[in-house]
Amino acid sequence: MLVKNFLRYRRIFIMLAHLLIFSSAYFLAFLLRFDFSIPAEEMRGFLFALPVLMVIKFIVFGYFRLFRGLWQYVSLEDFWQIVKANFITSIAFVVVITAIGGLGFPRTVFLLDLILCLGMTVALRFSLKVLKEFTVRRGITLKDYDILIVGAGDAGVMLFNEVRRNPSMGRVVGFIDDDPRKSFEVILGVRVIGGRQDIPRIVEAREIDEIIIAIPSANGEIMRDILFYCEQTKARIRVVPGLDKLISGEMEVKPRAVLPEDLLGRETVTINTDAVRDYVTGKVVLVTGAGGSIGSEICRQVAAFTPAEIILFDHHENYVYFLSVEFKSKHPELKVSTVIGDIRDVGLLKNLFAKKRPQVVFHAAAHKHVPLMEETPIAALKNNIFGTRNMIYACAHYRVERFVMISTDKAVNPINVMGMSKRVAEMILQSRAVRARTKFMAVRFGNVLGSAGSVVPLFKRQIESGGPITVTHPDVKRYFMSIKEAVMLVLQAGAMGKGGELFILDMGEQIKVIEIAKNLIALSGLQLGKDIEIKFTGLRSGEKLEEELLLDKEKDEVTQHDKIFVSTNGVFFDRRKLNLDLKKLLRFTQTMDDVGVIPLLKEIVASGNR
Repeated sequence: MLVKNFLRYRRIFIMLAHLLIFSSAYFLAFLLRFDFSIPAEEMRGFLFALPVLMVIKFIVFGYFRLFRGLWQYVSLEDFWQIVKANFITSIAFVVVITAIGGLGFPRTVFLLDLILCLGMTVALRFSLKVLKEFTVRRGITLKDYDILIVGAGDAGVMLFNEVRRNPSMGRVVGFIDDDPRKSFEVILGVRVIGGRQDIPRIVEAREIDEIIIAIPSANGEIMRDILFYCEQTKARIRVVPGLDKLISGEMEVKPRAVLPEDLLGRETVTINTDAVRDYVTGKVVLVTGAGGSIGSEICRQVAAFTPAEIILFDHHENYVYFLSVEFKSKHPELKVSTVIGDIRDVGLLKNLFAKKRPQVVFHAAAHKHVPLMEETPIAALKNNIFGTRNMIYACAHYRVERFVMISTDKAVNPINVMGMSKRVAEMILQSRAVRARTKFMAVRFGNVLGSAGSVVPLFKRQIESGGPITVTHPDVKRYFMSIKEAVMLVLQAGAMGKGGELFILDMGEQIKVIEIAKNLIALSGLQLGKDIEIKFTGLRSGEKLEEELLLDKEKDEVTQHDKIFVSTNGVFFDRRKLNLDLKKLLRFTQTMDDVGVIPLLKEIVASGNR
């Protein structure tokens, strides 16, 4: 009850404490000036000036907001505010006393009062912080839980301060940092005790309970290497968020579980939101494949730019339903329509475009699973080629302003049906862009980490079931990026397109899939070889060891965004021949000729790569 009352009336208590300090410092100044024996005539001056001084100090300290704030978070800025307030009050006190005829007032009192009041107000302000840090240094925590911080930079220090302010989190016993200049240095009373290669030894020797990685600037290679050493211990592994999120206020300095995205270590993406707003705000936006990982994230990010309406188009009713429920909760003011259907249904598309008149279309609907498309090539052709052609023709006919197609790195020198079908779709888009008012463009990128079709959900399910984790080949590599990052760049590319471009996203480095598997095993608290195994199944039909992002004869050209490039290849294929070949391809799909369709598909792709 006492604590509750203090918290309720804390500002009144703070004001009273300051008034007590003001009067005490003033009285002590007089005592010191007259050797602890104040003459009667000087006492009259003391009493005369006391209310003047109290009013001045109360007003100035109030102006500097020194009766507010949470003292456990006191900083150097608070110290300077106290110094300024004390000097200003002293100057004002001298001016007022002089103005009202107090020339005989003992001048030494002014200086003594300044020194005493400054010391006492600083001591009061920092008292709670000092007391709290003293208890932490004495090891008074709510639980015996030892923490090792990896990274002795700004983020590591911020995290350390957070732990000291919250003893229930545990106790930091040391820092890990690879910088030789920091070796064995002491930071806020805690020593840097080694580099990343020392993590297993230190964790075992000091019985560390938790390792927190506090290096927001670490790239993917460094992050995965640090995790390699952390994985050799039984300690819990966590990470602090990026400094950009801390600075922007999106997230507190609180460690969280390591996410798959952390394994990429990619820099934060920024886009020109004004450019995106120019072509999205107030427009009717149609998203195909809206229920999928990419499509749903496009919808979420587009919603932030207040379109007139978002149309969720997908053949999977459950995905679209849950997405529409999400929008009703998070964006109740936004008009959202749902269309359950197939992009191969020409009649549905005619009705939809005539009725809704979409102005911007993001085409994310596609069959993407490589092995499945190898087994059922007709399905890939019907959806990825002819379904996409239906969308392109509808957009051109109904004069849609912009059409952005989601493509793939597997369309580059494709050796599988899925990749070839997406390359043909790119060719159709480029062919149509030459003679259309609609700005058609495609955006190529690789795997998105955490999407429904990526390896991460598969590995997680295999880990939950006890394994083994299946990897096709120990040397297989893939490009990875986060869903959020990919979609941000897709929106940016949509603003850049003039018509016919193949935009290529900077995917960074290729990562070995087996490294992702090992990291997920460790982050699940398991040990490879003891709790779970990795099994190699061999490359599947149509798979490459490594992916590519450009055709052999293409060259990437820099755009105004450093993570987006554009192909300069242009449309060098014969558009008339492409149309004739597509008619032949359509007949194969109609007769379900899985055998005859492949040679023709390869021929079409080859003609587009010349």
